[in-house]
Amino acid sequence: MRTETTAALIAAAPPDSVFALVDGGTPVTYGEQHARLQATAAGLAARGVRRGDRVHVSLPNCQEFLDIWFATAQLGAVLVPTNPRSTAAEFAHVLADARPRISIATVETALDAPRLSPEEIVLPGAEVPAAPVEATDPAAILYTSGTTSLPKGVMVTHANYRAVGWAVAEHLALTAADRWFIALPLFHANAQYYCTMSALLRGASVALAPWFSASGWGTQAARLGATLGSLFAAPIRMILANPPTGEEAVLRTVLFAQNLAEDQAAEFERRFATRLVQIYGMTETVLPTMNPDSADRRWHSIGRPLPGVSLVLAGADGAPVPDGQAGEIRVHGVPGETIAAGYWCDPAATEAAFGGGVLRTGDLAHRDADGFLYFVDRAKDMIKRGGENVATGEIERVAGEHPAVAECAAVGVSDPVYDEAILLAAVLVPGAELGAEELIAWCRERLAAYKVPAQVRFLSGLPRTSVGKIRKGELRRTEESP
Repeated sequence: MRTETTAALIAAAPPDSVFALVDGGTPVTYGEQHARLQATAAGLAARGVRRGDRVHVSLPNCQEFLDIWFATAQLGAVLVPTNPRSTAAEFAHVLADARPRISIATVETALDAPRLSPEEIVLPGAEVPAAPVEATDPAAILYTSGTTSLPKGVMVTHANYRAVGWAVAEHLALTAADRWFIALPLFHANAQYYCTMSALLRGASVALAPWFSASGWGTQAARLGATLGSLFAAPIRMILANPPTGEEAVLRTVLFAQNLAEDQAAEFERRFATRLVQIYGMTETVLPTMNPDSADRRWHSIGRPLPGVSLVLAGADGAPVPDGQAGEIRVHGVPGETIAAGYWCDPAATEAAFGGGVLRTGDLAHRDADGFLYFVDRAKDMIKRGGENVATGEIERVAGEHPAVAECAAVGVSDPVYDEAILLAAVLVPGAELGAEELIAWCRERLAAYKVPAQVRFLSGLPRTSVGKIRKGELRRTEESP
């Protein structure tokens, strides 16, 4: 089954409409974007890139990233994006796994294949015909963040991109007048799935910040004329830690994921005259769950499944659990269409995670009587304490409500009596003072005894992946090392 690629969507859009605007740059229309992707595709083809070849790109958010992404679609090649701030070991793992024909980067990537700058792969004025691609052909390999293990390459198909773009565009009622402000990295699924693809499918536009700036986020969004945004909870807290600039954006909707206290959400909405809509998704799920884009949304809920998303909350035996009881989020779908196609060159991991067309996320949630879902924890992050299962998310929510705590993370560490003890790592609000015993007492007043942290460690910042996920394994290793 043939499908429209990202390159084809650009070619079909009104050529004079603005598609992309990079902070500080000149707007690029859909017509100009089509010419740019053609010139880039011609340059890649001249260097031997053909259908099915992997093209590695490691760049910050920039116009050239978009050019390369869409050029690979024109050629039927496969985009392999990585964080340009990766370490040599991280580059080595991804590149050995993906085996790209060419690497486009401005940093050393430890790749034997040619490494070129973006400028070296452009043939101005040249064009190449669109390669014949099937809907379920891989369009990209997006590597997971690797918070607990080596990153795995998630195969995202052309059909996947189209499905998520339509779902988000419909849910948010996107029009051609909308403009996404993209401050999260383009090498990550969030910016690609929810922002860029929904814009392409409605003839809307995207505005790029090269890097996320907590102090400049609101000013950048205002200057670029954005109407929509997407963030994680940690960047939102960072933004709120900075004083208003006097030139704040007014955004109709901002998507967010992960844990956010109600007072933080309310402050963010007031400051940017916006509505925060919580979502849940993984690179593998493709289609997210989302709250209503209305006053009916629920602060602590990850929303409800979008049309086309079929999921169950399953117990250890695989059977659905009743409302109110935590179960693993299992997404039923068609690999390569409504869920990702699997893991690149890893049939065992693909079968374990996607076997039978059921994606086992490893995430726990419960459902209320109205069908709203509430995230509980990663199954592997549950703390086993004296025979009781403790959700770290609950501890983090309670501790995070202390006015002196900017953010925190709870992990289980080895305990000779109770199997695991609870360690809370916390970052204080600038200028605030708080002792460990005071924070433990705060938790003791609000949590059952077996959920109260045994120890608190204050840090200047939590270890995170490039998109804000906390590296809990690093917190555990630091605590348990001799």
